[in-house]
Amino acid sequence: MSFVSLIVVGAMLLMLPFAHHGHLSFIDAIFTSTSAVCVTGLIVKDTPVDFTTFGQAIILILIQIGGLGYMTAVTFFALMRGKKLGHRDRLILKESLNYPGMDGIFRFLKIVFASIIIIEVSGAIILSLRFWNDMPLGTAIWFGLFHSVSAFNNAGFSLFSTNLMDYRSDITINLIIPLLIILGGLGYFVLLELYNFRRKSLMRLSTHSKIVLWTSGILIITGMAIILSLEWNNPKSLGSMGSFEKIAAAWFASINYRTAGFNTIDFSTFNDSDLFFGTIFMIIGGSPGGTAGGIKTTTFALAVLGVWYTLRGESNPHIFRRSIDPYQINKAYAVIFIASFYVLISTVLLNENEKLHFVRTLFETCSAFATVGISTGNGGVLSYSALFSDLGKLNIILLMLMGRVGVFAFTVVIVGKSLKARIKYAEGKVII
Repeated sequence: MSFVSLIVVGAMLLMLPFAHHGHLSFIDAIFTSTSAVCVTGLIVKDTPVDFTTFGQAIILILIQIGGLGYMTAVTFFALMRGKKLGHRDRLILKESLNYPGMDGIFRFLKIVFASIIIIEVSGAIILSLRFWNDMPLGTAIWFGLFHSVSAFNNAGFSLFSTNLMDYRSDITINLIIPLLIILGGLGYFVLLELYNFRRKSLMRLSTHSKIVLWTSGILIITGMAIILSLEWNNPKSLGSMGSFEKIAAAWFASINYRTAGFNTIDFSTFNDSDLFFGTIFMIIGGSPGGTAGGIKTTTFALAVLGVWYTLRGESNPHIFRRSIDPYQINKAYAVIFIASFYVLISTVLLNENEKLHFVRTLFETCSAFATVGISTGNGGVLSYSALFSDLGKLNIILLMLMGRVGVFAFTVVIVGKSLKARIKYAEGKVII
């Protein structure tokens, strides 16, 4: 409900006459606000053209609050005012941050805020200096801040109508933007462990952090390899570029496939097979406790681990010399099943209602659900969603909200919590 309330308030602010240029329908305001709060990046209005500086600032604030989490932000400012928080508040904060325990949760929250400020300000300074070569200093600072916040929060909103396509071969953009995206997508808990590990105050990274780092690295490299292999000779996408530019574009696209909506290449030029692989990477998404969406890297890793040990006939799955609770693996299976169900149903409904290209509709659906934001486009500078009817846009809005809240949490709200079973039935044999 906090996310819904924030979305509505954001939409009302964007509807103000001095927040936008020209006509802005309420459904488009809701769509833009949802995309910002859910740090997605899908757009049905051109951000630098259709919104004033005030409107862009509203979008940036919605991205920052949405990326951190509304309840996390409220709790932090309550602590700053000296307010004492009860056990229930601690539980909400723990779930919001995906923190593993209750001890030290407030200290962790303060570290999170300090880390966000340091990372985003550092990114803003570097990007501002880069943009200063192309625009006045004041404009460069605003562009640098906006893109730094948008990148770290994995939002993908840009103040360039063509996103970052003009900077496809720029080394600074291809390093800083992906670095901010990766840092935001790893999760605050992993960042803190890495910091403590480098300071020698932590002797061993947790199993969670190791899974996140290994899975993220493997997915980035795999995504790059798939894009390069399928698009290397495609004259519409990478075929006409030089080798360095191809690698830079594939690197940038692979990172944004899973977490953010920036692009340095037109995804509408990609082959259908590449777009299909892209949907898989988008659904996986980033890692828990960060700003990215999707089913999360840990869910994917545990599911793969479960399949591997099932095929081997072993009942004790383990990794990095640590056993994994079978319930966690079953939970991973459940998340993947539920996510696939929502995506498939939404895609079929959109396809039947909108009568558009199926693979591109599936791509847009996965992008919304995983709060990624990349799109094959509407033929111009807007997302593919701009071609949808109001009903289709509502479908995408619901998917973005679902993806940001979390598929498991969203479904539990609908289904309800189970009661503690007091009876255990005799075991039944099922042949598989």
